Amino acid sequence: MGAANDRRKGVIFGSIAFGNRTANFVFMHWERLEAPSLSELEKLAADAFKRLPEKFRALCGGVVIRIEDFPSGDVLKEMDAEPFDLLGLFTGVGLAHAGAMPETGTLPNTVHLYRRPILDYWAEHHETLGAIVTHVLVHEIGHHFGLSDEDMERIERQAGP
Repeated sequence: MGAANDRRKGVIFGSIAFGNRTANFVFMHWERLEAPSLSELEKLAADAFKRLPEKFRALCGGVVIRIEDFPSGDVLKEMDAEPFDLLGLFTGVGLAHAGAMPETGTLPNTVHLYRRPILDYWAEHHETLGAIVTHVLVHEIGHHFGLSDEDMERIERQAGP
């Protein structure tokens, strides 16, 4: 039997071998659990990105994925939104709108994922955190490509859980 323990998070991972089969387990000390940090959500987003179809990822090129606690005050004002209204946002020039004239001095295309609103949404819905992060990531990257909702749903299904 092997186990990995993350006492700070109150989670014990392990596996037990039964002949040629192995059973994995996760035991959680609920009283010790903490919300995922910015860096942990960044890892979850990176894992979600890796599960997206290879052709889709290849087209993303230099899209940057940033994890922030909340949208900036300027974003909230521009979008006429409250702090928990936005789970993510694409900023930059989407491929569907990129002009023939190259621009200099522009910031990279960026997908912003907002940790606190995502965690709030997760607490109120019956979905896994990974599924929510994948959904928001695909939706925001979809804006980069100018994809339809149907296209984005298909990509999410291909990415799996």
